Amino acid sequence: MAELSHEDLNRTALSRQALLQRSDASLPAVLERMGGLQAQYAPSMYIGLWSRTERFTRSRLTAALEDRSVIQGTHQRGTIHLTSREDYWPFVIATRGALREWWLRLKWDGVSLKAIEKTEERVRRAFADRGGEPLHRTELDDVVGRDNRGLVLGISLWLPMVRIPPSGTWDRRRADLYQLAEQWVGPEPALAEAEARAHLARRYIAGFGPTRPHDLKTWAGWIRVSDAKAALEGLDVIEHTGPDGKPLLDLAELEITAGDAPAPVRFLPTWDATLLAHARRTRILPEQYRDRVFHVRVPQSVATFTVGGAVAGSWRREHGHVELTWFAEPTPKEQRAVQAEAELLGALHR
Repeated sequence: MAELSHEDLNRTALSRQALLQRSDASLPAVLERMGGLQAQYAPSMYIGLWSRTERFTRSRLTAALEDRSVIQGTHQRGTIHLTSREDYWPFVIATRGALREWWLRLKWDGVSLKAIEKTEERVRRAFADRGGEPLHRTELDDVVGRDNRGLVLGISLWLPMVRIPPSGTWDRRRADLYQLAEQWVGPEPALAEAEARAHLARRYIAGFGPTRPHDLKTWAGWIRVSDAKAALEGLDVIEHTGPDGKPLLDLAELEITAGDAPAPVRFLPTWDATLLAHARRTRILPEQYRDRVFHVRVPQSVATFTVGGAVAGSWRREHGHVELTWFAEPTPKEQRAVQAEAELLGALHR
């Protein structure tokens, strides 16, 4: 057991997210290390992996989507994530119970489980009628009933579907082509929910730990902290002491990265998970800047860059180059380092 500082937690999270040193592993392996990558906006997948992977090119990710080694699906917190093919079904099985419980609590007018069952039959017939071809979002909405929001949201919780290329890629950004997961990924495995939740918990700790059960619950989208505690029970974990004197859990085989490890400049896309609430204790996003990154006027958050392991500003692609907005006055050395990385990011866009 170790006593960890804020700096230790920061550098450990960055290291496990491959943000201290880019990984030379395959894209599925990098995604497994990260615990998946949020993918509501297709370019964010590319930028997030570019920041974490050696020799990354846009075509490399597009090819991985096409050969189905990585999958775009909905699971944690009901949001679109990019995962390895091997992680897709465990993540779905681990999270759908909580998502279904959330859906049932909303008590949709005129919508019941019986209506979901009938809708599932219609959707399956629609896919069968297409002879293996995907359904466009508009076609799917027509089958489900586009005016019935309860069914539109609920059907994917009972009938797993994935977004498939060419949609949801850099060149065609709207992820609006759907296929049955059992067809695109493969049949659902005989995996118990408890086993799937333990798998998800392991991925979270490996990517974001050391952690607390509440953080795991928030990241996974589970409803109760007891769900997270149960998932952790089957893992070989050890306790560290956090900066506040409270325990933090980590996988026994993982190492802590020292708080004085160098942290290079990194560019992060919108909704990068290292900045979300479950990762707050890592201080990658300083609290004084949080409302400049997440606020109601910009629901998708803003893209950011880090200096010394912490967010120092935002960026956007404008007029053919990367425009920077610093949150505090930088030193000349910091400006040069950020500009050099911005030029590399600009090359990714070309």
